[in-house]
Amino acid sequence: MDTVHANHALKSILLRYFNPIGAHPSAAIGELPNGVPNNLVPFVAQTAAGIHKKIKVFGNDYNTPDGTCIRDYINVMDLAYAHVTAVDRLLNKDLQVPEVYNLGTGKGLSVMELIKTFEAVNGVKVPYEIVGRREGDIEQVWANPSLAQKVLKWKAKASVEETLASAWKWQQRCMERK
Repeated sequence: MDTVHANHALKSILLRYFNPIGAHPSAAIGELPNGVPNNLVPFVAQTAAGIHKKIKVFGNDYNTPDGTCIRDYINVMDLAYAHVTAVDRLLNKDLQVPEVYNLGTGKGLSVMELIKTFEAVNGVKVPYEIVGRREGDIEQVWANPSLAQKVLKWKAKASVEETLASAWKWQQRCMERK
């Protein structure tokens, strides 16, 4: 068995974050996946824009209020600010051990809630169909960001509404560039 040795002179902070979504408010920077997106929000935005015919919602029989999986979605700008805060701590504090922080809102949002919120905020329809569950999908998962809030003085601030509006604004900007 290999032995792992800690380098106590090496300071580090590990950030564990949940589903980053959205774009910069200016729509100058955003997520542009190649081919079919693996992440929900770019797929939703591209489907609303007519790039994809419909989105597949995997399962509606989970033990959740609407039967779809629940995840913690965090605004990319909140995530960027968390990185800045962590780097500041790393540079200005005497850390004895690696520190690990969960970054998220601390609340879950179901797949259907996200789709319906996207539609309401942006005034567009997102065609979807319910299909069978994917093997291995977890029913519900979200972050407990309390340590990041306490130590880093960081908290996710952006609402899901403004985050989904930024994702749509980014998608529209991408469509203009074509």
